[in-house]
Amino acid sequence: MSDEAHLPAEQPCPGSSSRFPGSHGDRWRSRSDPRAPRTRPQEAVRLITLTKRADFLAANAGKRAASGGLVLLVRDRADGNPQMRIGYTVTKKTGNAVVRNRMKRRFRELARELLPQSGVAGADYVIIGRMSGVTREFSALRADLSRALKMVRQ
Repeated sequence: MSDEAHLPAEQPCPGSSSRFPGSHGDRWRSRSDPRAPRTRPQEAVRLITLTKRADFLAANAGKRAASGGLVLLVRDRADGNPQMRIGYTVTKKTGNAVVRNRMKRRFRELARELLPQSGVAGADYVIIGRMSGVTREFSALRADLSRALKMVRQ
């Protein structure tokens, strides 16, 4: 005699639901609603990040504006592409990896907020973090970046 239990090899009928629930999306709106989904009030602007050393060196040959906790380098690419590209640099003198990454996160947020309105289309930007930027308030860094953008546009 066998100790194994008898399990039927029946397959579930094709109309039964799967074990994972379907995506609900907007559950207050029927799937047959002919109206298009609403657009978001503000779409995120995608900034391309500089990754190649040559791009950083080329930006160093452009305009420079120092302001408080950061230095802004700007170079117009003059290639006809209106996309803005940005790079972030924080040296090891500034602090350990946690401090450097925090500064870069803050710079990324500032760039997302200010560059679409105040930036020059078709330019490369590099934001270099300074030691004083570690302890500065976010609003002070925002003012520094907007001041640097104004200096570069002149």
